Amino acid sequence: MSIIKFITSKTFLKQLALAIVALVVLCFFALFWLNNTTNHGEFETVPDLKGKSISVAEDELEDNNLVMKIQDSANYNPNYPKFSVIEQEPLAGTKVKEDRKIYITLNPSGYRKMNIPMGLIDKTFRQVKPTLEALGFKVGKITYVDNIGKDMVLKLTHKGKTLKAGDKLAKTSVIDLVLGNGNRP
Repeated sequence: MSIIKFITSKTFLKQLALAIVALVVLCFFALFWLNNTTNHGEFETVPDLKGKSISVAEDELEDNNLVMKIQDSANYNPNYPKFSVIEQEPLAGTKVKEDRKIYITLNPSGYRKMNIPMGLIDKTFRQVKPTLEALGFKVGKITYVDNIGKDMVLKLTHKGKTLKAGDKLAKTSVIDLVLGNGNRP
């Protein structure tokens, strides 16, 4: 039997028709199943969570059939209450599917503690000031005492307590400096 006769035979055409019908039915059921399980065309709107506490944010997300995932506590932002949401992903107003994870970033309870770096004593004010400011500290009161090193940092203090390398202070803390005035003691 030649291939042309086989392709034009009733048996082959019946099998081909059955295969096409089975494929169409299978595709129809697959599309129907996908449409129902993926909630095609159904969306939830992400609420605005910025500035809200964790419990309020969680309640709002549950009301909208969404799931909260806390990413991390970021750098302290004084414009928001402690432990409140300062960022969210996806953003408020975005349309998402039911049970979508909403990633939030919380405001910590305060500025994080930073170490006082080594090697600040016996350096010039011009060297020490940018180092402290780069770490997030503020330079406060500057006091001059008799010392031959003009503008040389002799001591760092915070609220009257002398600081040494490795001490921890909250970021944005005010550090007072004791400098030499260039006169012999």
